[in-house]
Parts: sequence; structure tokens; C-alpha cells
Amino acid sequence: MRTFFDKLVCDSAANFYKMMEDRLLKKEKMFIVTANPETFMKGTQDEDFCRLLEDKRTTIVPDGIGIVKVCDMIGYPVKERIPGVEIAEKLLQNADDHHSKLALFGAKSEVLNRLKGKINDHYPNIDLVLAVDGYIKEKDQVMQEIAMLHPDIVLVALGIPAQEQLIYRHLNEFDHGILVGVGGSFDVMSGCKKRAPKIFIKCNLEWLYRIAKEPSRLGRFYKNNVKFIRMASKLKRRS
Repeated sequence: MRTFFDKLVCDSAANFYKMMEDRLLKKEKMFIVTANPETFMKGTQDEDFCRLLEDKRTTIVPDGIGIVKVCDMIGYPVKERIPGVEIAEKLLQNADDHHSKLALFGAKSEVLNRLKGKINDHYPNIDLVLAVDGYIKEKDQVMQEIAMLHPDIVLVALGIPAQEQLIYRHLNEFDHGILVGVGGSFDVMSGCKKRAPKIFIKCNLEWLYRIAKEPSRLGRFYKNNVKFIRMASKLKRRS
């Protein structure tokens, strides 16, 4: 697990967004993993996912507040959360500013259709080259098709770890582009679900709001976070 912490982006969200935009403009390739405790726990349990996280081509950002708090506890200088939904929103704005090519993959068809409508209304300069819902069976075939379209940005909303593993399997097929697994962000971005009120976000209690709205999350949250804290508390940052 130590190697996962060693790879975490420690800079501010603002600086990371600037770096992300620079990579976009330079037509470079960037694979972003938005990490919470569940992400790191899966990395300790699955050899293939561990390899994905440790790959030098993978950029890991601290999405969950649990990651940030534990980093502070064990001596890693992570400044703040960099939420996946905000990364996705920044990329939409970047795509509109720079007339970029965008591909969307994941979520339910009704969610995706609403997101497409929002992009059409609010981001008219985006070139949406492909949008496919997450219920298609041939997901690898879709990723191959996306790669052939040479998009500048690829947002995949299939949930962890499926979205990251799918991107990773096809990473070499992309000559450039910012590729991100964004979980349930399409639901929020489309307006199908509301993000937590600002006071929850400001107080780093967005996780509590989600559990209150969806109590079924509680078991998974408790299981992953308790194990994560126990394992991570044994680590200290290398001097």
C-alpha cells in the first residue's frame, strides 16, 4: 500500500487542474485514478489492480477525505481532496474552451442522454465524438472504437474497479488524451442526482450525505474504511 501513497498527487486542486489542462493542450496522454479508501483496499487485494495503480502512467489523486486524513496521520503532505466529479466538470469546461473531442462511456441511457443535452446546451464548442451507456456487453469493443476516434478527453463511468481496469487494458491504443474513471459523476453532472450541499462539501462530509441518501452504501463504506485505516496507520512516510 505504501507505493500507492507515494504516487498520490500532493498539490492543490487548482494546480492539478492547471496541469491537467496543460497536458490536454500539449496532446499528451494522462490516465487519472480518483482514489478513496476502497481504491487502495482493492489494490491490496487484487494483483492486477495493484499493478494498475503502481504503473508509472497512472496518476492517482486523493478523491476521498479518508485518504487525505490518513495521509496527514502518516506524514504524506496531501493538501486537499480533488473530487472526481470536479475533475470531470473541469474537463468539460476545458473541452469547451479549446474545442476538444470528448467521448463518454457509462451510466444508464437516460442519464447519458440528459448529460448529452446539458453538454449541447452549455458547452457548444465540445466535439462529442461518441457517447455509449454502460449497459452494453462489448465494453472492450467500445473502448477500441473510442481509441480509433482519437479523443482528447475520455470519461468512463462504470464504477470502481471496472472503469479503471477497462481504461488500463486499452491505454496503449490511445495516442493522446486525458482518460478518467469518474464513477457516479454522470448522474450528478446530468442533474439526475444532486451533489451534497456546499456546507457538506466544505466540511468534508460529502460521504455522510451520500450515505444518508443511499443507506445501502453504509456496509461497504464501513468495511473498506475501517480496514484501510488499520492498514495505513502502520505506515510512515519514507524520509
